[in-house]
Amino acid sequence: MEKETAEQLFEEDYVDQMLDDKIKKINYHHNVYDVGKVIQVKDFIIYANGLENVSFYEKVNIDNKAIGYVMKMESNCVVIAVLKQTDKISIGDSVYQSNEEYMGEFSTDALGRIIDIFGEDKLTNKKYQNIIKLKVEEDNTPIMERTPVKRPLFTGIAGIDLIYPIGRGQRQLIIGDKKTGKTQLCLDTIVNQRGQNIICIYVAIGKTKKEVKEIYYELLKRNAMSYTIIITAFYDELAPVITLTPYYALSVARFYMLQGYDVLVCIDDLKRHADAYREISLISMKSPGRDAYPADIFYFHSRLLEKGCQYQNGASITILPVVETTGGDITDYISTNIISITDGQIVLSSKNFQKGERPAIDYGLSVSRLGGAVQEAEMKKLGATVRQKLLSYLETRDVYELANVDEMSKELQDKIFEGKKILDNLIQYKFSPLSKQEIINKFVFLGEKKDG
Repeated sequence: MEKETAEQLFEEDYVDQMLDDKIKKINYHHNVYDVGKVIQVKDFIIYANGLENVSFYEKVNIDNKAIGYVMKMESNCVVIAVLKQTDKISIGDSVYQSNEEYMGEFSTDALGRIIDIFGEDKLTNKKYQNIIKLKVEEDNTPIMERTPVKRPLFTGIAGIDLIYPIGRGQRQLIIGDKKTGKTQLCLDTIVNQRGQNIICIYVAIGKTKKEVKEIYYELLKRNAMSYTIIITAFYDELAPVITLTPYYALSVARFYMLQGYDVLVCIDDLKRHADAYREISLISMKSPGRDAYPADIFYFHSRLLEKGCQYQNGASITILPVVETTGGDITDYISTNIISITDGQIVLSSKNFQKGERPAIDYGLSVSRLGGAVQEAEMKKLGATVRQKLLSYLETRDVYELANVDEMSKELQDKIFEGKKILDNLIQYKFSPLSKQEIINKFVFLGEKKDG
């Protein structure tokens, strides 16, 4: 009887709350819905007039043929980016205002699955039932709510953990040509987080369904999907979906961070992301700048990557963005932009890859701007020694590559022998992570020689 009374009271309170909300909306004229007309169609960009009370980022319905959001407001019309379309849009179609900000849909049941911005499971093509709505773009965490990045995030890769370490809350770029192992670095890092109480989010931008499924099964085989979410925008998705997906993924990351989880987000890759934004900008008549990218492309990526942080509740968001280069050129427009935003970069070399060096890290061009600040004392000391000797060896090797070793001085021979041994010990094949102690043991010979 008491239980029934409690349920009745709850239902009455709920109804009262709904009525109060409705009355407030009427008082503030939030129950008024404008209807506009489509006046121009440019692929996935729609121009409409008559929507005088519409707001930026507001969700709109285009004659039950498509949904989109308001991306720009001009003096005599609004510009709408289409996200999902079921039928051809024509001039004269009605555009219905919703009085709601466009929000991504997410379910906690998506942990271990592949999901998109619409809350659909891409393996079954069904929508999750217990959906929660998340802002596509959350406000960045204020400086006063951040704390210093000091805790290490171990990738299990000796060349990174020892020489160019990554901290929890850091943004470390992975950059290199096609087929140099960029995605593999992300997957190795995700696999190494097993048992660390970390939520991993892999964001696949512009990849094929086959590629995403292969990544899913690779992680599934290694029991990594139990703590991983794959958020995807396939190559055949509309450009607005591709551009919003990384922002949505960072909103999901923030959702978990506020619950006290450390979150690792791998965004693969931002070059394809930038190309989708350029496509939208050119169609919507934005003035093109360098390489035809719009003038705000730097801000477009900086406000995304700024969401990586060490939060005051002890949790963090670590971001590993990936950028694909051409011909090993890391000085192109998008690459230099993202290098200047992030806290360091792991550069992968196709030349090293062809030599059989795995991972194909270019130790001369790579850098971590936090370095020893996120390493424990023993790793910091050993890492400094390894880095110094390795870089010295690589410089010497380039000079004496064709020289006869027998004709060299004893000191130079020792230097080359030691450097080669360091480089050989850094070779590590995919899905073979090393613990901190295993990494230290591999390079203990440096300390022994010094002691001797």
